Amino acid sequence: METKAVSYCRVSSKEQEESGYSLPSQEKLLAEYANRKGLDVTKVFAVAESASGAKQRKIFSEMMEYMENKGISILLCEKVDRLSRNLKEAVVANDWIEANQKRQIHFVKQNLVIHKASKSDEKFRWDIEIVLAKKFISNLSEEVKKGQKEKISQGWLPTKPPLGYITTGDKGHKIHLVDTEKSSYIKKMFELYSTGNYSIPALVEVMYTDGFRNREGKKVGKSRLHDLLSDPFYCGEMKWNGQIYSAKHKPIITKELFDLVQEKMNRKFKIPRYQKHLPIFKAKIECEECNGTITWETQKGHWYGHCNHHKKCGQKNWWKQEKVEERIFPYFEGVAPKTAKVLQIIERAIIESHSDDTKDNSNSLIEVNRRIETSQRRLEAIYEDKIDGKISIDFYNKKFTEYTKENEEATKLLVKASKGNIKYYESCFKIHELASNASLIYKSPKATTEDKRLLLSKIFSNLSLGDDNITPEYTLAFKFLTEWLPVLNDSFEPQNYGSNKGKESTFVPSHPVLLRG
Repeated sequence: METKAVSYCRVSSKEQEESGYSLPSQEKLLAEYANRKGLDVTKVFAVAESASGAKQRKIFSEMMEYMENKGISILLCEKVDRLSRNLKEAVVANDWIEANQKRQIHFVKQNLVIHKASKSDEKFRWDIEIVLAKKFISNLSEEVKKGQKEKISQGWLPTKPPLGYITTGDKGHKIHLVDTEKSSYIKKMFELYSTGNYSIPALVEVMYTDGFRNREGKKVGKSRLHDLLSDPFYCGEMKWNGQIYSAKHKPIITKELFDLVQEKMNRKFKIPRYQKHLPIFKAKIECEECNGTITWETQKGHWYGHCNHHKKCGQKNWWKQEKVEERIFPYFEGVAPKTAKVLQIIERAIIESHSDDTKDNSNSLIEVNRRIETSQRRLEAIYEDKIDGKISIDFYNKKFTEYTKENEEATKLLVKASKGNIKYYESCFKIHELASNASLIYKSPKATTEDKRLLLSKIFSNLSLGDDNITPEYTLAFKFLTEWLPVLNDSFEPQNYGSNKGKESTFVPSHPVLLRG
């Protein structure tokens, strides 16, 4: 009757796998050895080079438990450093041997068999091999950290990038490119959360419905989505060991959008819990008396809001959703330019009022271009000095890092300065166009609950509900309109100008684009 045994195979690196230490080659070697020795291998435990430390420890523990439960006394392994890469595993293996005289570990390539009655010189070899294996792992760890540090200094993440990016290139020269299939989902994810209308669970469901999946084709869960929203990699930076570094990969979102999302994630603010049927004013209105959040319930097919009385409060009125809507429509009109003529005047005033900014911006562009040219000349000069042997490699590396950083910072400023005014004007125009069409958007048959909630978040920072009144607080973008727009509207009534007499603005934007723009 053959004695039962277990084989244990491990590959620690890609290089080992490519140089004859692959798992199949180890398994074949141990099978041939078992056949010669009359051993019956009942199970093979294998650890691939891609397995994490936790996964490796789990497989090792499962193997020891399997042998204990099945009463198997023979363990086959290629070499000592295949079995144990740390002292903890070595102690476990040694204790397993010492617990039973029949137990043996066969290290096939080293022609070494360790058991309880092994000679002292054999156990000494076993101890030395364990120490050497630990030293090898320590050296490997140092080299990995050194490689990671160098990769970071070059502006690239040394590990797999998050969803939305793919890795390409040969070993040592791998870079990260935007994954065109997933990048649009990532951008939408940040934009939706920045509105304040979505909790993490709600965003998970919305993104899943839209088709967002992880690399395994499954739903991106709550904790994972939270991690993605917290990752500065998407705005062109990378976080490593708690520190933020500049990076060379192409960002998917702007730094401004990323910072806005972090602000909403890290402060206490009202976000709606996920519900299949979400009321329009969920978490949008507070009680005027106690500042508590208005609770919404359905009665006979209609939504009703009331104070939850978590704090001492005497307000008892219940508000029908349609009644709340009727009360806020006049506030939409209060920030709306009444005619196309008024809208044109506002847009022209924006441009004229920022003429000085445009001039300053032009001067900034000149200065930034000068900085870029200077840093580029310096980079070329030190390269020539290095070729001619005028400076040391260490000095060249130091200056190269310094001048490259200057060049990158100036380039970022150039891009920001070039786009800044354009984005500002576009933003201002969209605010006024939104104000002009807020009621049309809200009342549109095509407007979904999410469209309406998004519209409310753009115009109102808060709504307070009393027993018989609603008090709005406009967002900063709309607050100034309430102060001086009435003057313009009164001055340019439809009947006061020629060809547009009696006509209102006919501009009706596509509201999802306008709202999210």
